[in-house]
Amino acid sequence: MIDAHSPLARIIERVPPPAEAVNGRGDWADAERALGTRLPDDYKELVETYGRGDFWGALCLCTPFGDDNPVRLEANLVEDFGPLRESWPEQYPYPFFPEPGGLLTWAMTGNAAQLCWLTEGPPESWPVVIWSEDSDYERFDCGAAAFLDGWINGRLSSELLHHETEIAPWFDAAIEREHVYVRLEEPGEPVEGGGAGGTGEAADGEGGLPYAERLRILRDALAPTADRGGYEYNGKRQDHFVVTDTGWQLTYETAYGHQLRVAFPPADSEAARRAVLAALARMGCAVQSFGTVHGTSSWDRSPGPSADPSSGPSAG
Repeated sequence: MIDAHSPLARIIERVPPPAEAVNGRGDWADAERALGTRLPDDYKELVETYGRGDFWGALCLCTPFGDDNPVRLEANLVEDFGPLRESWPEQYPYPFFPEPGGLLTWAMTGNAAQLCWLTEGPPESWPVVIWSEDSDYERFDCGAAAFLDGWINGRLSSELLHHETEIAPWFDAAIEREHVYVRLEEPGEPVEGGGAGGTGEAADGEGGLPYAERLRILRDALAPTADRGGYEYNGKRQDHFVVTDTGWQLTYETAYGHQLRVAFPPADSEAARRAVLAALARMGCAVQSFGTVHGTSSWDRSPGPSADPSSGPSAG
């Protein structure tokens, strides 16, 4: 039972956990024997509630469970960084666990920093140390759950843990996802006078819609959606969002050509294909090809899209 007044309860209030925690269950006694230390109770509750995955696109929680876990909780800092410390001791002011009071990594960040415990005293009192690849350090005198609570709710800030503060926090479980790249006809030149809103947004040829309108139609067709941030430079754009009912992740962009990137559980392939093609038809965007990171997409071999252009994410 989670204490209603605990940091974890406040995290859950802001960031709904997944239906199933990936690599979140196992024998804690075996895990602690393998590490050679008892682990903090708040961390155990975090793992059992959220499992492996990332918070806010910035912090990936390590867990001690799962044979195929690529971010397994392990005491490997001495092995990985011990030889470097011998050459540049000034860059490594803290010992490494299992050295007394050493650092033990419990989470990783998207920019290669590590969130560690400083294993001084009993586990419930271990502070958090963020350690960047540039050998910068930040110390926070609180446990893992209290750190996450403060970070997610804006009471704690870090120069080494970056995220888009204007976007509501989220958690993505580390589930298998298929990735499809939908290449679209190239948009036209910027609309004279900046298009809708005077921002120089591109349109799909004469009489085509500006980028912002195409994006609005796309998100309306797949609604409800949640913002995951974006990027704009020199007239090129990239907008990330998620379909909240299904967890499908999408990026619409002109930054690397005019395309839509879609990530979804493999079982959702046909439903996602139908919903996306119906949305693209509403946008007036013609598909050139489908692809993946590894080559040809399964969407190339799928039957035609739903005849109903209003099909939403539940189409199938």
